Amino acid sequence: FVAEAVASGAIAVAGDQAPGGLPVPVVATHSPRRALALAAAKLYPRQPAVIAAVTGTSGKTSVAAFMREIWQQLGREAASIGTIGLVSPKRTVYGSLTTPDPIALHRQIDEITGEGVTHLALEASSHGLDQFRLDGLRIAAGGFTNLSRDHMDYHPNVAHYLGAKLRLFLNLVVDDGAAVIAADHEYSGQVLHAAQSRHLRIITVGRKGNGAGEGIRLVDAVIDGFSQKLTLEHRGKVWAVTLPLVGEFQIENALVAAGLVIGTGAEPEQVFATLEHLKGAPGRLELVGDYHGAPVFVDYAHKPDALAKALQALRPYASGKLVVVFGAGGDRDAGKRPLMGEIAMQNADSVIVTDDNPRSENASSIRAAILLAAKGATEIADRGEAIRTAVESLQPGDVLLIAGKGHETGQIIGERILPFSDHETAVAALTARVA
Repeated sequence: FVAEAVASGAIAVAGDQAPGGLPVPVVATHSPRRALALAAAKLYPRQPAVIAAVTGTSGKTSVAAFMREIWQQLGREAASIGTIGLVSPKRTVYGSLTTPDPIALHRQIDEITGEGVTHLALEASSHGLDQFRLDGLRIAAGGFTNLSRDHMDYHPNVAHYLGAKLRLFLNLVVDDGAAVIAADHEYSGQVLHAAQSRHLRIITVGRKGNGAGEGIRLVDAVIDGFSQKLTLEHRGKVWAVTLPLVGEFQIENALVAAGLVIGTGAEPEQVFATLEHLKGAPGRLELVGDYHGAPVFVDYAHKPDALAKALQALRPYASGKLVVVFGAGGDRDAGKRPLMGEIAMQNADSVIVTDDNPRSENASSIRAAILLAAKGATEIADRGEAIRTAVESLQPGDVLLIAGKGHETGQIIGERILPFSDHETAVAALTARVA
């Protein structure tokens, strides 16, 4: 490979070994990936004054979007980079990786800094952290949402997965930076310990947040239509906030975002005032329409914990049936398929199992793995047909969740990406039914 790269024009080689006989300089380093990221940071040196990164199994995209929205409301030139791509004042570029490769990432950050961006919200995936893609960035604050089973096709075990997440706090946040930690989860304590070992400024959020101190404690949450009325405690003071979003997990995401913005210098009173205007990221428990009082939501939930949270968030709105349409991705962690089937049956009244990016795998085999734990579910291979069937079944009081693809605009079959949008398909089905 090295000889081929040189023949194609590479002017230097970095590796964990130094092969001889090459006509270009060779640098031996124990971590070639990290060296690449640091070199990219030298080649593309401009960075926004404030960078905050968030990691966790679920919620990263929402937290990054919320940070960008809060900063923009506070008059900052803000951008976000993550699963949905780059969103900045001057341009939006859709992407496919939560954390881009280091050269693309540093180039993109350099460019948007030149365009005037001063505040950047960044998603830090476990792959990106494990592969050193974010090294070389001056990260002022790191956030943690939660950790549950995911990416077991990449990480050998949960300990390795957690270790990748902890790099954000152990290695990447600057020495005088902040750590914002959702405090209500199984692994929150380990993240807290990592942040304390660096003497970072600690901001815990959630029902176990340190509301008497720097944290943000959720004292109470009351559903009010498709909004929630929150009672928060921060620095011993009580705040009343209306959040125009569904689900307690979105409360947590909003509080992590608020903590990161506060942790990078904003005034709490101003930050809390922005929360009532949050819109969030596309495809994150997004209300796309309704049929005679039966709302239809699209959500990116494609892992067990996220599917459970989305269904549980919608249960209070279902005076009738809670219906879910979902599948599981091919060439990914196969172990989560029966788990998702079980969760769907436990939390929904009507379950339709369909295809969701089968990639190189046999789609029927993926569905079969889900259906092993989803006895009584309906199997409809064609995703569009599955969504139309679900919409046609709706009665007043029902709620439909279409899970798995969220913002995506393609269905990956083999090596082809066929145009497909859950959002557009649902809207078309609703329009056809009303007609």
